[in-house]
Amino acid sequence: MNNLFLDSRNWEAFFIEDVAEIISGRDIYEKERLDGLVPYITATANNNGIGYFVANNNETLESGCLSVNRNGSVGYCFYHPYKALFGNDTRKLRPKKNNRYIALFISMCITKQREKYGYGYKMGTGRLKRQRILLPVDTNNNPDWAFMEAYMKQKEQQILKPTIYKLCKQLIINDILGGVNCYAPIGKPFASPKFLPRYNEVSVLKKLTIGTDKLHMYHQHLSIMVLTDSLETMAA
Repeated sequence: MNNLFLDSRNWEAFFIEDVAEIISGRDIYEKERLDGLVPYITATANNNGIGYFVANNNETLESGCLSVNRNGSVGYCFYHPYKALFGNDTRKLRPKKNNRYIALFISMCITKQREKYGYGYKMGTGRLKRQRILLPVDTNNNPDWAFMEAYMKQKEQQILKPTIYKLCKQLIINDILGGVNCYAPIGKPFASPKFLPRYNEVSVLKKLTIGTDKLHMYHQHLSIMVLTDSLETMAA
């Protein structure tokens, strides 16, 4: 699919209940919470909706679903690929087309509606069911799931590509320098840590002493540039 632009598609409004099953959460009150490793989803706009990590368990435990804040930071929607528990200030959504990229696309469309909600106008189950969201459609005016998946994969690559490129360069330089645990911008000289200023213990105080050895300077080798360019092409 080559035409991956939002403004190139036709869009139609769909009720959220037509694209996802809506399920209530269940509160785990502060006195009940046990410290653990399971994300507990609350009505926050931060940390992908995770309010706590707990060792509790209940029937809301699930992965591969969405959460929508009905209270607190009303209207924010997050995707959870990991197993999580869901508080009653959120609603858990199971997309009827359960695919990671489609779920991420739907979460973006739901979050776009948050401006109309607030503390005095909460996003409860009834309103959530009848909330309309705009989705791209195919020639039969059905949700174009294939486009949504392809579009989100493209956005993921746009984010990951520079990150992978930078990481590959760092790993290669680290290997060539024999395990130096200090990186500098590519193409810039830097000093090996063993020649940096050193502190010696003198009684209780620390006295700065500077080594007289010549600083070792490193520059990027041409082969690194060729290799990282190849890695960038592979990651594209």
